[in-house]
Amino acid sequence: MAKIIGGIAASHTPTIGFAKDTKTIEDPAWAEVFKMFQPINDWLAKKQPDVLFFIYNDHITSFFLDHYSPFVLGVDDEYVTADEGGGARQHPPVSGHAELSRHIGKSLFADEFDISFYQKKPIDHGLFSPLSMMTDRGNTWSGAIVPLQVGVLQFPIPTAKRCFKLGKALRRAIESFPEDISVALVATGGLSHQVHGERCGFNNPQWDEQFLDALQHDPEALTQYTHAEYAELAGMEGAEIIMWLIMRGALSSQVACVHRQTHLPSMTNIATVIYENQPSPLADTSQQHRQFIERQLAGVDEIPGTHPFTLERAHKAYRINDFLHRLIEPNHRHRFISEPESLYQEFALTQAEQDLLQARDWIGLIHYGVIFFSLEKLAAVLGLSNLDVYAQMSGKTLAEFQQTRQVAINYSVSGSENQDTDSNSDNDLEKKSGED
Repeated sequence: MAKIIGGIAASHTPTIGFAKDTKTIEDPAWAEVFKMFQPINDWLAKKQPDVLFFIYNDHITSFFLDHYSPFVLGVDDEYVTADEGGGARQHPPVSGHAELSRHIGKSLFADEFDISFYQKKPIDHGLFSPLSMMTDRGNTWSGAIVPLQVGVLQFPIPTAKRCFKLGKALRRAIESFPEDISVALVATGGLSHQVHGERCGFNNPQWDEQFLDALQHDPEALTQYTHAEYAELAGMEGAEIIMWLIMRGALSSQVACVHRQTHLPSMTNIATVIYENQPSPLADTSQQHRQFIERQLAGVDEIPGTHPFTLERAHKAYRINDFLHRLIEPNHRHRFISEPESLYQEFALTQAEQDLLQARDWIGLIHYGVIFFSLEKLAAVLGLSNLDVYAQMSGKTLAEFQQTRQVAINYSVSGSENQDTDSNSDNDLEKKSGED
């Protein structure tokens, strides 16, 4: 079974990444920043956890206001640095642990935490700033990460209590993962700072120490503060420290603090903290929890011809689903009609994927992992109706499939470019209506 060995808390200010990329420990202005991360380097080198579960917030880089979610779990097998305006940092990609991510996602949903998922999104300094410092560009530790992005910038946001409860659910999720791996949780952000408005530059080191005391010994007390109270005490942006309660909630009730340090060089009171889990008398309920996780879809594989679109399928067939989803873009669909081969190459589609598309093999695409609502867009571009797709998937001609319906109609999601989508069908709407 997976085992949680401890938790790390670290600020994620861009200061840290800047120091790593442009300064050295010999520079007196930056020496303290390097020194305070050395204990984490040493701890990771000694413990060598297989996975770091990283809790961070994006800074309007990969997650914009057009779709802003409270909890977004990464389910990919690799993560790269994001371009935040001046080019991406030269930090190597870090591996993801997709299997653990998917297990955690299923477990959280079973525990009624309705989170979102992401793939193929680069990650900004919220994660890579501390990761690059604590792992020395992969030389100290070379395991995998599971990233959880928490939306803390656009209100309303999750409460401190909700974050703590999520941590407890994470513990159940991680400890029920069937592989024998070790996991450490990393909470990022804070401590006190504010980077906007007339209060810009606010810090409160005294409160920061009180927060760290309570985080170790009485985290429940920290769940009682409102967002406004956190903003008043820690600064508006410093209020992101509610993410640290996710990490703390996933640990045992009693933890040993093996390292704790703060340093205020400029705008943010930087902190590094390491907690180690203490033995817990909890009974092993991992098998029961895995059964609980799988209960909602138990037996679905016994329903003939049914293929739930799962996280596994979404990951396996991401490339071709992405290709088909982009048919909503006029230039992409025009190129698909006029120069499909060059477009296939541009998107690095495999020969098997190209063959499925060229053959218009609707049921084969479903079996491969394409979601139907991508096929619906493809059909519209090709001038076919939804009924053409339904018929082929069910192994019938359109006429045969129409006979199984109460009303023989045709329809499509096609818009102004392809209004006559029935023209390629062997029975169009007008003809079928006449037959009725």
